[in-house]
Amino acid sequence: MNIGDLRQDYTRDELHRRDLKPDPFEQFEVWFKEACTSGMIEPNAMSLATVDAAGRPSLRTVLLKKWDAAGFVFFTNLESRKSRQMADNPNVSLLFPWLLLQRQVAINGTAERIPTAEVVAYFVTRPFGSQLAAWASPQSRVISTRSLLEAKWEEMKRKFREGQVPLPSFWGGYRVRPVDFEFWQGRSSRLHDRFLYTPKGDGTWQLDRLAP
Repeated sequence: MNIGDLRQDYTRDELHRRDLKPDPFEQFEVWFKEACTSGMIEPNAMSLATVDAAGRPSLRTVLLKKWDAAGFVFFTNLESRKSRQMADNPNVSLLFPWLLLQRQVAINGTAERIPTAEVVAYFVTRPFGSQLAAWASPQSRVISTRSLLEAKWEEMKRKFREGQVPLPSFWGGYRVRPVDFEFWQGRSSRLHDRFLYTPKGDGTWQLDRLAP
């Protein structure tokens, strides 16, 4: 196989300035709804890029669980690598790779912890097994074998079999407050459409087309 021969010409759609909402949150809502009805797997999956204290980047996929004009929310172990890195440097990037629609949305912003009340409100909606996993997994830590993880999960299952699973003290959520948005639509011959929203400072947004 010659990897250089792997290519696809993007002809599904176009993106024009006249198509875009003046507010990027409103534009995100339009595209997110289309992603949710497209049949793609996990339309709320987003890549999260963080940087450690030495300036080394890390990237992983997390799930968007809430968003509004204040930002984009996800949940995780507060002792995980991403959490430690965001404590050192709250500047992060998000990427929604909606390849089925030949689209991407990239968001740069700052991450902040959300209040415990918001975390609890979400945690109680998680499936029982996922609640147990939050207790069982020492996220990002080295473990010698999967059987230890599964044994811990079974231990938590026995421990909490009589009632509700409480919120672990080491589990929480983050809100990414955007500082800019880029909406990307694939086009033929790699002449993609890219539009960047940046805040003006008066509550409105500057919209610029970028070269592909």
